[in-house]
Amino acid sequence: MRPTMRAALIAILAVIFAALGVNRSQPHAASTEPEVALISIDGSINPAVATYVEDTINYAEAAKLAAVVIELDTPGGLLTSAERIVKTILGAKVPVIVYVAPSGASAASAGTFITEAAAVAAMAPGTTIGAAHPVEEGGGEVTGVMGQKIENFAATWARTIAEQRGRNQDWMEAAVRKSAAIGEREALAKHVIDIVAPDLRSVLTQASGRSVQVGGKTITLALADADVQRIPMTFGQRILNTLSDPNIVYLLLMAGMVGLYFEFAHPGVIFPGVAGAICLLLALASFEVLPINVTGLLLIFLGVGLLIAEAFVTSYGILGLGGVTAFVFGSLFLIDTSKTNLQVNRGMIFGAAAALSIIILGLGYVVARERRRKARTGVEGLIGEVGEVREPIGPGKPGKVFVHGEIWRASSTGAIDTGARARVTAIHGLELEVQRLP
Repeated sequence: MRPTMRAALIAILAVIFAALGVNRSQPHAASTEPEVALISIDGSINPAVATYVEDTINYAEAAKLAAVVIELDTPGGLLTSAERIVKTILGAKVPVIVYVAPSGASAASAGTFITEAAAVAAMAPGTTIGAAHPVEEGGGEVTGVMGQKIENFAATWARTIAEQRGRNQDWMEAAVRKSAAIGEREALAKHVIDIVAPDLRSVLTQASGRSVQVGGKTITLALADADVQRIPMTFGQRILNTLSDPNIVYLLLMAGMVGLYFEFAHPGVIFPGVAGAICLLLALASFEVLPINVTGLLLIFLGVGLLIAEAFVTSYGILGLGGVTAFVFGSLFLIDTSKTNLQVNRGMIFGAAAALSIIILGLGYVVARERRRKARTGVEGLIGEVGEVREPIGPGKPGKVFVHGEIWRASSTGAIDTGARARVTAIHGLELEVQRLP
């Protein structure tokens, strides 16, 4: 898909979901205490999160708030979304504080760049930061000239962010080139962050009195007694954020394919087809948010096609084995991890492969068995049925026979008297051919 078309589709989705959203809180009435906006990022860095940060900072600037605090816990995400967030934070006209919290949280990969871009970087006890090395589609190290280019770009970008905020440039480069990761105490000692604090109020207290660069000016923070206004995601942003989870997208894709297959195998059930179509469309919408490997997606479709063919073609398991293999490899390559460290859970992939194989082959077996079964209804169902002669039948002289609760015109090569029993042997239009029973 062309970049312009992809960008247009993402924009359309954003407008639709934004229309479903709720309005931001209006600025509070004038208060004697400064006010800060607080947002929480707990999950991957994706376009929905980037929009969330941009909207909040724009709101804080318009409301003339004292600062924006981003409470961060992320395993990483899309580099393009991280670039948007970093650009927004560095260009903000209001101080932005990134607080890696709660204990046990991390600012890994893309989260490292976001934390370092903050005017004040803080971490809670028991948190980590780092491991920002780019990876390839299979999750390994990017090699060759392209890998060197990507690594050099990320390392230079990291140094630039650290330099602008006056932090440890060498460690930032090591986080990219060597996947360095450290805890909060070491991060403070190496001047990777500015504050270690057990809670948000402690962060605001320690940040007070610090001079930071905001909008080309140096300002002194006074946040010790600031009121905190929590800003939630809009409904539309929550939807996009959910659809940016590779595991959710993968489950939607599986549900969509199974639902449509069930509908095609059993026409008229309706619900599986409707549910499957909705799931598949939501999955396709997610493909405009996540970096999807087209080869992986085609392998998944090929695998499903081979599994369906196995149910109707005698291949002695070859089509089924090929289908499962293509499905598993397609699932492993579905997310382009050269652009993100997010990936589909491996256990989910193997579980889905087993479940999908059982479902498709099971439904295929049922359909094939039903198709081989003798017809019991309709005109075809009359063949072999036994009825009662209601009007004498003779050679060249049709009579009447009662069969299947109906009276039919019937003919026979021999004479059959009224009340005798006769078996249907053939059907010629609206006339049955019968044979007298002994």
